[in-house]
Amino acid sequence: MKKLTIATRVSDLALWQAYHIKTRIEKSHPDVEVVLNKIVSNGDKVLDKPLALIGGKGHFTKELEDEMLAKNADIAVHSLKDVPTYMPEGLELAAVTQRQDQSDVFLSHTYKTLEDLPQGAVVGTTSLRRRMQLLQKRPDLKVKDLRGNVNTRLRKLVEGQYDAIILAWIGLNRLDLLKDIPFTQKLSLDMMIPPMGQAALGIEIVSENALAREIAESLKDADTFLCTQIERDFIAKIGAGCSAPVACNAVVDGENIVFRTMIGFPDGTHISQEKEVVKISESANLGTKLAEKMIQNGALELLKDAEKIAFKDEMPQRI
Repeated sequence: MKKLTIATRVSDLALWQAYHIKTRIEKSHPDVEVVLNKIVSNGDKVLDKPLALIGGKGHFTKELEDEMLAKNADIAVHSLKDVPTYMPEGLELAAVTQRQDQSDVFLSHTYKTLEDLPQGAVVGTTSLRRRMQLLQKRPDLKVKDLRGNVNTRLRKLVEGQYDAIILAWIGLNRLDLLKDIPFTQKLSLDMMIPPMGQAALGIEIVSENALAREIAESLKDADTFLCTQIERDFIAKIGAGCSAPVACNAVVDGENIVFRTMIGFPDGTHISQEKEVVKISESANLGTKLAEKMIQNGALELLKDAEKIAFKDEMPQRI
């Protein structure tokens, strides 16, 4: 019997994802035994500060990639939004699974919707992308850092440390945690643009591993691969890491691709925003082209200035 080892993080959501892929592989390849190599990533270890302050990229992927390069794993299952746009030599992103609901979701034990929050309400999120979009719409809100795993974040909400928090809907749904929250509001893609790759799983493989490549192909979704490649091309050209105040999202709408992008300051000011609708047949290099357009309009300078003010209360020495 053939054997395939999946590298995965040890968070509840990462394990759900890995076991989900394990089940799919075993169903489609009954002659393959699938085992998990469970790894604690740097992003899982550092819980006392926002990832944007740590520096570098690949906080949730590097240790998994090291295991693959050491031949201790054949593939890795990632939340695609955590995967940098470059790959170490010898590895590649071979497949992206069908994307599920990409929405961010408003959660509260007191207020029904984002619109119902009173002036000065405290909203929890560590994401500069969410912070930017929240404060663009509601500059009166106080946005407070929120780290920890999903259960830790929800506990902090119950304890009243926040009036509301914003998380990705997909993770809460996969872990069946939405039922315990009195008030939830899905935020539309126009209200809150997701990050690159949200709600899709990336299957990274050892390039020379023929079995891993065959299995990855069986997991691939063509539409999702197309949309997420547009997003990844955009991020690669802009040069933004996963913690930067950047949002980008491509979706298939009939025969078209709808691509939304936003860059700005974490305080919701100096926003540069674009929306393009093109035929799928004409969508080649859409991500790169829109990035080039925004760069011509000052996107790189905007990102550089945004980084200077990001988390200035938490890291005054950088100002």
